Amino acid sequence: MLNPSKLAISLDRDGEEPIYRQLIRHVRTQIESGSLPPGTRLPASRDLAQQLNISRISVVNAYAELRAEGFLSAHAGRGTFIAGEANPSNPPTSIGASSNGNAAASHNAPEAPTTPDRSIREMIRMSRKPGIISFAQGSPPNDFFPMQQVRDAFNTVMDRDGSKALGYEMTEGFAPLRAAVRDYVSALGILCHPDQILVTGGTQQALDLVVQALLSEGDMLLTENPTYLGMIDIARARRVQIHGIDVDEDGIRLDMLENYVLDNRPKLVYVMPTFQNPSGVVMPLHRRRQLLNLANDYQIPILEDGVYHELRFEGEALPPLKALDETGIVIHASGFTKMMVPGLRIGYLISDNRHYERLVRVKQAADISTPSLNQRAMHLMLERGMLSQQLERNNRELRRRRDVALAAAARYLPPGTRWNIPQGGLYLWIQFPKNGPSAAEVYITAVHMGAAYAIGSLFYPNGGGSHRVRINFAQQKPAEIEDGLRRIGRAWREVSCEYDDMERSPLL
Repeated sequence: MLNPSKLAISLDRDGEEPIYRQLIRHVRTQIESGSLPPGTRLPASRDLAQQLNISRISVVNAYAELRAEGFLSAHAGRGTFIAGEANPSNPPTSIGASSNGNAAASHNAPEAPTTPDRSIREMIRMSRKPGIISFAQGSPPNDFFPMQQVRDAFNTVMDRDGSKALGYEMTEGFAPLRAAVRDYVSALGILCHPDQILVTGGTQQALDLVVQALLSEGDMLLTENPTYLGMIDIARARRVQIHGIDVDEDGIRLDMLENYVLDNRPKLVYVMPTFQNPSGVVMPLHRRRQLLNLANDYQIPILEDGVYHELRFEGEALPPLKALDETGIVIHASGFTKMMVPGLRIGYLISDNRHYERLVRVKQAADISTPSLNQRAMHLMLERGMLSQQLERNNRELRRRRDVALAAAARYLPPGTRWNIPQGGLYLWIQFPKNGPSAAEVYITAVHMGAAYAIGSLFYPNGGGSHRVRINFAQQKPAEIEDGLRRIGRAWREVSCEYDDMERSPLL
């Protein structure tokens, strides 16, 4: 029997913190300190539950959340391991086993997970099963796509441009499309030249190019906490450190940001000031100006993600950070993936000469250029005024679906649940009652009942958000929104009953 003392776990059975949260805290602390090096095998959930005299569900849920945060990895038939690269010449070390290599492995343990989270792919895979009402993905629904107009645009481009539409484009992008983007963003208050615009393969690639161009391995990237899941993935894939600064109702907290900057040397700040993913927060004008002042004072570039900026169905339209930028400190990333057609993968970056040439070189090394046919089709659709028509229709429907989601949340989710009331974007940011099961605990039951969501803890680079859920209300039609939230509420109540029963019993 493995000795739980090797895990240095001391449980407060009379405290307010749930047992599974205490387990998470102890294991995470030992991973970060290096006492549990990468490749270490953890006890089976049943074994650890018996040794600690707790319910097995506490161990199962602790392991599940640590996997969701990227600290652990599970391998069928082998067990659960500390995530990261182990020395391939040595077998994985089990807790309680002696090993002369532990000291070296501990010395080389990473400060934080640096590989993209496998649990994300598993969550998406489960949410795509037939019959699942899924709120998990971050894309607009298929019924928003202007199918006939897209077909006409591609046919027109092929007839007009022939083989030119199928060749390589300039790395910077199709010149008429860059001019069209210049015209489009000028209506948002961003004044720039087409030579400052780089066309990318969607906004995700735009963000990745900036991280590659401005940061080296081990450099520090600051984000909001919570933040866009794709940026956490990029940071881990590029092996840069990522730290989240808490948000309030006005966005990233500048007092905490400045304190962190004073004690550290971050190379980049990433923010989504309008309809932030996942929280839906909109940064007010005064804080946008204060953020720019802080960035200029400390000479830290800001990467602004504006992909949801135009998905507004209520409230005041605020200028992007780039529209307020007088010094070139802001690199603006956005695209047409949320507003028009995600599969065309047309995004863009706007940057001054300080970083532009480096961004172009990184883009060229990545894929030479964004597909010419897609760029030319998008340019034609912009010329035809399709974007404004599409936005008007989509935003009207987004508001209708949001209202249905708010009413269903109030009707079906458990008492004590809280959520935002978004004025735009795609998401409800929900918090289950903290005295009940976590979002990760409820997820599997919800999927079995036919509904899926995004687990909130995945959006926190520093950990946290265990009771948070992100619901993409745009993904489903009103009847499915109603039914899906009803199933999620029923799943929470079922797990809550099981959770209470098991926590009252000393053993499973």
